[in-house]
Amino acid sequence: MNCRHCKKTLKHIFLDLGFAPPSNAYLNKNDLKKQEIYFPLKVYVCKYCWLVQTEDYTNAEALFTSDYAYFSSTSTGWLNHAKNYADKIIKELSLDKDSLVIEIASNDGYLLKNFLVKNIPCLGIEPTASTAKVAEKLGIPVLRSFFGKNLSRQLAYKGKKADLIIGNNVYAHVPDINDFTKGLKEILKSKGTITIEFPHIMRMIEGAQFDTIYHEHFSYLSLHTVNRIFKKSGLRIYNVEELPTHGGSLRIYGCHNNDTRKTEKLVERILKEEKKQGLQKLTTYLNFKPRAEKIKNDLVEFLIKQKNKNKKVVAYGAAAKGNTLLNYAGIKKDLISCVYDAAKAKQGRFMPGSHIPILPPNQLYRSRADYILILPWNIASEIIKKNIIKKKIKQNL
Repeated sequence: MNCRHCKKTLKHIFLDLGFAPPSNAYLNKNDLKKQEIYFPLKVYVCKYCWLVQTEDYTNAEALFTSDYAYFSSTSTGWLNHAKNYADKIIKELSLDKDSLVIEIASNDGYLLKNFLVKNIPCLGIEPTASTAKVAEKLGIPVLRSFFGKNLSRQLAYKGKKADLIIGNNVYAHVPDINDFTKGLKEILKSKGTITIEFPHIMRMIEGAQFDTIYHEHFSYLSLHTVNRIFKKSGLRIYNVEELPTHGGSLRIYGCHNNDTRKTEKLVERILKEEKKQGLQKLTTYLNFKPRAEKIKNDLVEFLIKQKNKNKKVVAYGAAAKGNTLLNYAGIKKDLISCVYDAAKAKQGRFMPGSHIPILPPNQLYRSRADYILILPWNIASEIIKKNIIKKKIKQNL
């Protein structure tokens, strides 16, 4: 396999999580009687451009199906994050009724609705019908397609160039990151702005966040690597923000290479910090595997110990990262009896691989659980604040 960005041969494995079904391929009762499809979940690091990437095995269409079950609006914290961003960027870029905002992977309209209420024209690009339908009901125009250079040329030909292009947690999801980035340039107005948010691999390595690895994520990104990809496509990163979302993310601000805006000092500061943290040293990536294995082994040991004590353990949050953890550790419903989740699209279904049933949160009070394992740990405080967890159980978290 060659690197998806620089095309050099990949030789170094960052982490091998074995085989697992796609993390968002939730099952219904009939599916439990059918053969389940598993794919290898192996991640390589390129020692030339430092792009961390999954092994080639499938295509995006196999992962983002029409009944895709991830809805961004399920998380209150994420909705607040989206509104705060919209309020800030509208003011910063002086967006108005004559502007055009395009969001790639617009999901259920969680973000674009903030522009819609202020009469700022917008367009969502979203390949999954289940989420696009929800956005359209809000009055948001949605183009149901995967994004890339070919689509962007069609949009540009029709005069659909954007003052602002948004990509929140989509950059890691694209199999051809060079083509995607060239597409951004095609539909960006001469003085337009691109903002992209993605989990920062520096924070992932720092916190041993191996459960953020799953099939839908083709890439795991540093500012150094994204900066290289942007430069190759004729774009420039002129600013960056560090965000607490998803265990530590970056929001980059991009423009055309010849844009007159100056590059902020924070860009260079984070690039230097990445180098200091060893993100351009092979040993940093090769030392990740034993840390992941220890977390997995400690969790399995804990669950077996509770089972032997006749204690009941349940989980909260049927998140993709939870499926990575459960399948990597080989955890089934004999150790975790069920998972509770607020997303109606997941309720009544089963976790891929582990086949643990997913139940609505209002049944949690009757569970008589001794322990609750919060799988989407990045929003644990939000889950607890919603008072879903009984006071007597809180002490065990």
